[in-house]
Amino acid sequence: MDVRLQEIAARQDDLVASWQLIAAGWTERMVRHHSRQGNWRRVHRGVYLLAQGEPTRHQRWLAATLTAPRTYLSHASAGACEGFFAFDGSFEVVTRCGSGGRRRMGALLVCRSTTLDGHTTTKDGIPITTPERTLIDLAAHLDDTQLRRAFRESIRLKTTTTPKIAAAATSSSRGRGTARLLELAQRYEHVPYSRTRSDAEGNALERLLDARAERPRVNVRIAGKEADLVFDDRKEILEIDGPQYHGFPEEHARKAARWQGAGYTVWRVRSDDVYLSPP
Repeated sequence: MDVRLQEIAARQDDLVASWQLIAAGWTERMVRHHSRQGNWRRVHRGVYLLAQGEPTRHQRWLAATLTAPRTYLSHASAGACEGFFAFDGSFEVVTRCGSGGRRRMGALLVCRSTTLDGHTTTKDGIPITTPERTLIDLAAHLDDTQLRRAFRESIRLKTTTTPKIAAAATSSSRGRGTARLLELAQRYEHVPYSRTRSDAEGNALERLLDARAERPRVNVRIAGKEADLVFDDRKEILEIDGPQYHGFPEEHARKAARWQGAGYTVWRVRSDDVYLSPP
């Protein structure tokens, strides 16, 4: 294998782009010849996977950014890469420097922006918009429920913080979605999302704050066992039971007995029910 090709593929998870090879001294004819001879898998126009088989999710994200220089994973694809937005569409979304509207190019949705400077980073070798910029880009396209969840999850997963989101939204001029995002960051500035184990716990903390109820401690040990939400003044524990609860009923019963022995009243609510009551 050509040493230049080998070097590029080694640092890019077995992916190469024709523009990179041409910059390294290849001709377009050489690229076409090697792609046929090596049976390369075409992922996007001018982007090839040298290994056989279906590309992994990481390879799909990286391949999208290799379609042109200064291309960044963005919007729904960036949110999925960071883990705070569920997206598994038939295409990936990227943003490039420049002006103009969106354009669908096969399995790629290409956006343009003149305000990317200072709002890009890398994650696992993938050029990507920052979590704050990703939230701003998504905000205009999400309803309130979707935006609130993405906001909570971005902080719970420690990809960003409330102050960083507020600062990015304050300095942005991207319309209604950004205003909603800034409102969330200001309203829930002191909610400890990063201590929660699930989005349902973060949602419950928001509802308690909105109701001006006692603020609980989050995921702390009581009588040697970790409890979800602990109300010390009332000596109460609120457990939010996700789908995994039914797989370990005996363990949950043992924990509840320990807490009750320490003088706490234990309440349980299904995680689905946290989302059912009006916000």
